[in-house]
Amino acid sequence: MARLVLLLPLALLAACTASADVPPPQDASIPPPEHVGPPPAAVSDPAQPAWPGEVTNVLSQTDAQRLLANKGVTLQWIDWDRRGAAVVTPGEALWTLRAAQSARQGKGRLILDGAILEIGEGYFTFRGTIRIADTPDPGRMCEATKTWHFAVTQNRKYYRLREFEWCDDLTDYIDIYF
Repeated sequence: MARLVLLLPLALLAACTASADVPPPQDASIPPPEHVGPPPAAVSDPAQPAWPGEVTNVLSQTDAQRLLANKGVTLQWIDWDRRGAAVVTPGEALWTLRAAQSARQGKGRLILDGAILEIGEGYFTFRGTIRIADTPDPGRMCEATKTWHFAVTQNRKYYRLREFEWCDDLTDYIDIYF
């Protein structure tokens, strides 16, 4: 059994590198696949639409303008005063958000990358990846891809991530300023 497990990858590699001049055998009972259009978006790219026709639902023009003209992003473990960049790009249908903050000293990093699904009065929802690395402690690594909720509370001048303890029970304050 162990030999079969070890030989299987070699057999697959040999099949992939076979001469292109020799066509693979065809089973006449199985029709060839039909090409309907472009392949679906990769699951690993959260900024791509989940299905055709997905759009960013803009319910508040004020908040849409705040996001477009935002003044950066912070994670409290890195710095409250020195903000990272946050870029909101309105696509034809779907808006994207890419943001990053790096520590002045050390390896601490924050990255957000994904699509904005809805912009409402005092909030927005974001489907994508949030990654926190090496902060507040070296070696800490938190990463998740899902739908996240940001909101303005208590008349603050930023949208705060509402999922606070999503990784290893530490409270991560991620803010996007306007």
